[in-house]
Amino acid sequence: MTIAARVDRRPRRSPATTGAPGTEDRTDVSTLRRRQRRKSRLTALAFVAPLGAYLAAFYLYPLYRNLDLSLRNYTVRSFVAGDAPFSGLDNFKTVLDDPTFGPAMRHTMIFTFVSIAFQYAAGLALAVFFNRHFRLAGTLRALFLIPWLLPLIVSASTWSWMFNSESGVINYVLSLGGVAPVDWLNSPDWALTSVVIANIWIGIPFNLVILYSGLQNIPGELYEAASLDGASAWQQFRRITFPLLRPVSAITLLLGLVYTLKVFDLIWIMTKGGPGDASSTLATWSYQLGFGTLLPKFGPGAAVGNILILIALVFGLLYIRVQRKQEA
Repeated sequence: MTIAARVDRRPRRSPATTGAPGTEDRTDVSTLRRRQRRKSRLTALAFVAPLGAYLAAFYLYPLYRNLDLSLRNYTVRSFVAGDAPFSGLDNFKTVLDDPTFGPAMRHTMIFTFVSIAFQYAAGLALAVFFNRHFRLAGTLRALFLIPWLLPLIVSASTWSWMFNSESGVINYVLSLGGVAPVDWLNSPDWALTSVVIANIWIGIPFNLVILYSGLQNIPGELYEAASLDGASAWQQFRRITFPLLRPVSAITLLLGLVYTLKVFDLIWIMTKGGPGDASSTLATWSYQLGFGTLLPKFGPGAAVGNILILIALVFGLLYIRVQRKQEA
């Protein structure tokens, strides 16, 4: 067979499919890239889907139901039947006009900000102390985590026993110094102070862990340079430690704020918000309205809960704004 015959037998491209050299290769590469991107998106969605389902089932739906409760006039019968009439903002007006709202809001603010201030100060002091890496530092740091690891019902019950006016260890220690016994949990003057002290003790380990991890990210060369320049320990803390811990401190305070605003079980176990409303907060009042009586007020109770959510949302937005200003 001649060379011309072999050339004629080769498959020829039609004019419609004939293009510049390399066109098919580029088409195949772009198609492959699109498939890879599609596969990556599907893989990412597969990983996110369980989290999305969890958030929808245990966060978004309860939030929706709580909002629905606060906007309708629910009774026990209508709660079961699901035919509660729409009442708009009447439940919020009822809550705001209630004489309990003022003391509950004031106690919530005192409980939250006093707890956060002392938790942060004590946690920061302990974090700086343990950052020196002395012998047994790891063991002592682990022991400080015990209050955080204990179930809250155990911690609250323990503090209730310690604050007992007749057989509590705190009054016993005070009596050694000649101080008269204090009715910690049943006195309107001391009930809120008691639950604040217990909450501070519980929250210190959280601040310790977060702030200690922040200290680990500060380069040691900065302290060495400051020491060579003659800076004292306080000057190093004020000029190096505290400024560089600002981002970690901000998130620590925000998380502490959100957690402390919703503290319920500690107060309920120790004082049940009493005596009277001496230690009631928005969290305990919401529970009392919704479940604490034979005729529950689901709508007002949900309204108080939504007020708590709104307060936490406001502080969260403030935190985001401050962070953006710092990064700018």
